Order: sequence, then structure tokens, then C-alpha cells
Amino acid sequence: MFQELSEKLEGVLRNLRGQGKLTEKNIAESMREVRRVLLEADVNYKVAKQFIAEVEQRALGQEVLRSITPGQMVVKIIYDEMTRLLGEKEAPLQFGKALPGVILLAGLQGSGKTTFAGKLARHLRKKGRNPLMIAADIYRPAAVEQLKVLGRSLSIPVYAEESRDAAAIAVHGLDYARKNLLDTAIIDTAGRLHIDAEMMAEVSRIKEATAPAEILFVADSMTGQDAVTTARAFQEQLDFTGVVLTKMDGDARGGAALSIRAVTGKPIKFVSAGEKLDELEPFHPDRLASRILGMGDVVSLVEKAQEAVDLEKAVKLEKKLRRAEFNLEDFLDQLQQLKRMGPLQEILTMIPGANARAFRGIQVDDRALVRVEAIIRSMTVQERNNPNIINGSRRKRIARGSGTSVQDVNRVLNQFSMIVKMMKTMKHGGRGMRLPIGF
Repeated sequence: MFQELSEKLEGVLRNLRGQGKLTEKNIAESMREVRRVLLEADVNYKVAKQFIAEVEQRALGQEVLRSITPGQMVVKIIYDEMTRLLGEKEAPLQFGKALPGVILLAGLQGSGKTTFAGKLARHLRKKGRNPLMIAADIYRPAAVEQLKVLGRSLSIPVYAEESRDAAAIAVHGLDYARKNLLDTAIIDTAGRLHIDAEMMAEVSRIKEATAPAEILFVADSMTGQDAVTTARAFQEQLDFTGVVLTKMDGDARGGAALSIRAVTGKPIKFVSAGEKLDELEPFHPDRLASRILGMGDVVSLVEKAQEAVDLEKAVKLEKKLRRAEFNLEDFLDQLQQLKRMGPLQEILTMIPGANARAFRGIQVDDRALVRVEAIIRSMTVQERNNPNIINGSRRKRIARGSGTSVQDVNRVLNQFSMIVKMMKTMKHGGRGMRLPIGF
């Protein structure tokens, strides 16, 4: 997410931090570089121009020029202005006073509305709500079935009917929600390959018939400036309340996210980075600005860890570590919790100091965790508890069972051995401790 933008900005900011003294000239030069980076990232040119003007105005103040660390002060100003550009603070979903609370999804075909409907339903259920998904896309043949499949996989109800009146389907869906004590209705509407009057009229009819508490414009972030243009058109017709950016895991340059808030004045509510139903994040402007500028995002990292880590198991593991009883069963459990936190590449961007330059060229292969898990699962309980008994013939059997090679099995066992040695060293004061590399 924003890797290309982050990499380029990181170089400019590194140069700024290295300046012992700032003048109007080198501030202007740095701002020209920042503007170039923003435009290359597909940020709207008016937004980029205004952003640079705001930063320059504050950076040329006496507070910065007389500062002991002027470069760091300018970086702080850029961070503050980027946070402001993105919306300053989180804008939580509103559900209104009536039940069910209605959330209407709108956007072009292919923007990811239906998948987002499933992700949002899952997210809201985790927050304690009882959602219903309503299939009001009457044009795309697979849309209704796709929503039903998502509903079955999540055990979340879906309302659908054979009708050519999308507004009527939505109204009937709300009646179904009330009768079944479902407090939230997510309406998936039809999209088009481009904006047209018929589509806008239909979405407007659904809006009038359902009185939604939230109208979310779902934008494909990979379309760049087209997403901003489309958002402006939807705003004029629907006056939506928030924006959702999808496909943030692709090769999007990030410009849509930085532009869409400034152009429409509407907050970004969620970002979606992947096809998996758990890959949805509430949008936090300050945290995203921090990640774009290579400062990490500790808060989001901790939140992900809290969701993934079983506290009861963590307490048991701590006791095992103190007694030096850590085995491959525990190792497997830790890998599974790590997988639940999300893609490793994304987790790295949340670690302070793990900036673009430090990890440039490094491709984290999440499939490596799958291979390690397959190898450990191919072992017997006895082998997991006592890896020392795994001889040559056992290694061949484990390799066959996991679909890997003996070398892969050896690598996993060696890395596990290094981890155990590290833990023993830590227990005895940490002298000569070296972390295993390459895992």
C-alpha cells in the first residue's frame, strides 16, 4: 500500500533531515521534489499545488529556520499537512436512530462493491452488530449469487428476490431485517462501466426509498485520477457521506487517496487491500500519513496483534519459555497467529524504522509460512514435541507428506534450533545473542 509513493518521499525527506541549516532556497528545492513525487503518484495537480503551498508557508516560518533540527521540523510539517489532507481524524460509520441502520453502497462496475459488502458485514459483526446484506444489483447476473456465496461463507443472511425493481428489493430487504431483528442493512447496488443517467436515477430512487444513514462511494484506487472524477460526479448526484478505497494492494500509486478527500470534502471511511474478507481497515488519516512517510504505524500493529493473539495461549507460552520447553507445536501456533495478522509485507510497513530504503528489493513471501506449516503438520506429535528424534528417514517421510524437499525440512529444523538457542541465551542474560536470519 503506497509503496512507490513512500519510497520516493523517503529519499526527499532523508535529504531534508540531513540539512544542518535550512534556507528559503533549499526548502523551495525540496518542495519542488515533493510536488514532483506527488504528481507522479497521480495526485490531483490542484491538490498537490495547495499542499506544497501550505507546507512552504509553515516551513519558512522563524520557528523552523531557527530550530536546532530544522530538517526534522519540516518533516513534521509535511506529516501534519498530509494528515490534514487525508482528513485529520477517523470518521466512524453512522447508523442513525432508526432500525435497521442502512448503509448504501454505490460506485462503478468492477470497483469491488460486492466484495466490500461482505468485508463490511464481517467487520460489523465483529463489532457486535447483526448485519443483513441486500442484493439490489439487478443487472449483473453473477452479482446476486456472489453476495449469497459471501453470505454463506460468513454465516450472514442475504436478502434477494426475483424482481427488476431495485428500490423495491431494497425496501423489502429492510422489512425482512426488522422482522428478523437485524440492526444493519448493507445494500449492494448496480454499477456500470461508466457513469450514466439511468444508473444515477436508480441509485437515487434507492436512496429516497431507504433513507440511508451512510452512502459509501466505493472507488477502485487503481484507476487513479479517474476515481477522483467519478467521485465528483457521484457527489453531485448522491451527496454521499463517505469513501471506500479498494484494491490498495495493487500497483496503485496512491494519488486517489490523497486527492479524493480534498476534491470531494468527504471522509475516507475504509481501505480494502486484498480479496480476503478480513482485509479491511478503518481509515485513520494520521496513521496512514505516518506509514507513507516511513514512520511506521505502531497503533495499527498493536491492534492487529491484539486481534490475532490468544491471551490464554500467550500466558501458557510465557511459562513454557521460562522453563525452556518451547517445541514445534508452540512454533506452529505462533506461525498461525502471525498469519492472522495479515500479509507480512504490510506488517513491515507498520514497524517504525522499517522504511522503504531499508526493505527496498526485499519481497516477503507469505507462501514460505504455508510451507513451514505444512512441514510441521506432517510430523507426528512425538516429533513436534521432541525434534531431536527426527533422523534421515523421518525427514524424507516429512518431506513427502508436506510436498517439500528434505532441504526444506532441514532448513525449518535448523531455524527452529537457532530460535531455541536464542531463547536459552536470553534466559541466561542475553550474552552473545544472535537472531536467526532468513526466517
